[in-house]
Amino acid sequence: MSEDPIEYFDRHSKQKLIEQVYGEKWLRRIYGNPFGRLVLWLAVKRSWFSRWYGYRMSKPNSRQLIPEFISKYGLDVNEFAENADSFASFNDFFVRRLKPATRPISQAEDVAIFPADGRHMGFKDLSDLEGVFVKGQSFDLKNLFGSVEAAAPFERGTIVISRLCPVDYHRFHYPCSGEASAPVLINGGLSSVNPIALRRDLSIFWQNKRNLSYIDTDEFGRIASFEVGATCVGSMTYQKSLPSFVEKGEEKGFFSFGGSSVLTLFEPERILLADDLLEHSAYNRELYARMGETMGYCPNK
Repeated sequence: MSEDPIEYFDRHSKQKLIEQVYGEKWLRRIYGNPFGRLVLWLAVKRSWFSRWYGYRMSKPNSRQLIPEFISKYGLDVNEFAENADSFASFNDFFVRRLKPATRPISQAEDVAIFPADGRHMGFKDLSDLEGVFVKGQSFDLKNLFGSVEAAAPFERGTIVISRLCPVDYHRFHYPCSGEASAPVLINGGLSSVNPIALRRDLSIFWQNKRNLSYIDTDEFGRIASFEVGATCVGSMTYQKSLPSFVEKGEEKGFFSFGGSSVLTLFEPERILLADDLLEHSAYNRELYARMGETMGYCPNK
């Protein structure tokens, strides 16, 4: 049920935890009743709403929101690359960098890493996604890619869904080394990617604005990566001129204010996902893990 609390498993504490949802009351009102869904359709999922909210969060007076946010959600300021008092706006704080030592990268060649901090679900076969968030609704690969031809190599492939909450580090990185293509925009709306919304409509993933790019790797074959925008996240910024060779763990870009998701897709039989990721995903439960940690292994090593 969409009213149920959002439970996830923390890889580090080895505990089941309940997510503190930023703007939870607002999300439940918007997605939980007919009037709210009308507001969603008229305004919230529209790009102008996210631009307006992003503008507010980029104004200097938004800095006053930072201390309360840090305190309420228990952020570790010792991880920040810059002093917590130095941010020019809330959005400047939101796209903060972290000290490299706080996110060590697994260097083993046969390991693919999570591309972002967040709550992750992974499925060996995309067909296993039927009913994961919404009973009876399957994952529409063709609409996600925007064409049958682009989707075809990934049919029955492996997917990892990495959901970034507003409280998370919002820079995303390359999961493997290889030749990376430039991102291609597939336009769409900007609905929330929080489970409160996904429990009602899984199609948010292939209806929202998203960027598609590929990494051609020696160990894992061709990887497709989607950065998916969400409510108040109309902006995805990339750090490097592409196409180019990229290193595993290298910063790819960042999302401006709000929650968002990264979808990582592998061709069939090209990766063995980490045991804890598969275990909790089988129970429709997300796994919290950090960027740089093991997402899966090359089956041929």
